[in-house]
Amino acid sequence: MIPQDVVKLPIAKHESDWRWQLKNMLRSEQDFASLINLTDREREAFQKTQGLFRTGATPYYAGLMDKSNPHCPIRRQTIPLPEECNTKSYEWNDPLGEEPRRAASSVVHKYPDRVLFLVVDRCAIYCRHCNRRRLVGGDAPPTRDEVEQGLEYIRRHGRIRDVLLSGGDPLLLSNKRLAYIIGELRKINHVEIIRIGTRLPVVCPMRIDEELCSILKENHPLYINTHFNHVKEITEETKRACNMLADAGVPLGNQTVLLRGINSSVQSLRALFRGLLAMRVKPYYLFQGDTVVGTDHLRTNVETAIDLMAGLRGYVTGMAMPHLAIDIPGGMGKVPIMKQYIVEQNEREVVLQNYRGVTVSYPQPELADATVPYDAVYFAGQPADDDSVPASDFGDAY
Repeated sequence: MIPQDVVKLPIAKHESDWRWQLKNMLRSEQDFASLINLTDREREAFQKTQGLFRTGATPYYAGLMDKSNPHCPIRRQTIPLPEECNTKSYEWNDPLGEEPRRAASSVVHKYPDRVLFLVVDRCAIYCRHCNRRRLVGGDAPPTRDEVEQGLEYIRRHGRIRDVLLSGGDPLLLSNKRLAYIIGELRKINHVEIIRIGTRLPVVCPMRIDEELCSILKENHPLYINTHFNHVKEITEETKRACNMLADAGVPLGNQTVLLRGINSSVQSLRALFRGLLAMRVKPYYLFQGDTVVGTDHLRTNVETAIDLMAGLRGYVTGMAMPHLAIDIPGGMGKVPIMKQYIVEQNEREVVLQNYRGVTVSYPQPELADATVPYDAVYFAGQPADDDSVPASDFGDAY
């Protein structure tokens, strides 16, 4: 239920233009003070965090803020707090280890068969938990030459099956520019999947229009992962945007970041994941917060994360269960974490505990050999699909 002081007014016609939203982003203490009642701590943070990380949000997203309650999840994701200045010794500027794995200026090649393609450096919101705050902000966007170098790198490396467009937010590119990049990728025979990581369906849903959906529809298989963190972000506008994408045949996933005091309750996560499914968005990842500078106050401990996931299992459909994962600092990759449901295991049985704490024995089969004989026929002559190839095959970053 939305408190009375945050009931949204109908969006005016000019406000429904995504370009107007970007042009009129709220950025300063004065901008936000005209909309909400800033606390002394929030005002202090605006002063202390200058030069550390940008503040900014579209008028649409800022309009979802509770004007009086500083614990509002929209405010907490947008407005800085003084704790951002308390950098810890274990925090990183580049927690995912992307910089050492830059195979080209715009390409990060961390996994054997897929790359991260950084095509823009701007966002429609500067999230306080951003793990790429060293890059985003609109000061040094990838040049056309850098994007062309990235395309050429992808063309040259036949092991790349999956390209993730990110940044910044790729949907901030013009339709013409976006169509060009996606079109060039689609011409590459070994690129099977194109993915786009974007928060615009959440913070600027009016960006999703017929022209954009037409471009995406022409370039399948194409997937979009978006970034809803709280059920309050699910509005009639975001429903419309996600339904348009789904109607264009775009499979939608969501990557939620677990944020202490913002969505770190069973009630909040259940409501979010149910709401996402209702608008055809599959909860994909629930990420433990990355160890990026200035965000320690936003992270939960791992035990809390595991307990929260246990509070979902059995109470929401399996379709609403994301992978709980940690992206290991230093670029070592994602690792799933979960409550241990195996109580005991031997060659005769596995004793399991269900979501209600009841233990049940599952009998092991007599035959343990799981070899697939036909693999030798069907995959004959194909190289091993693993990391055993020379490091040089992944590019200059290795």
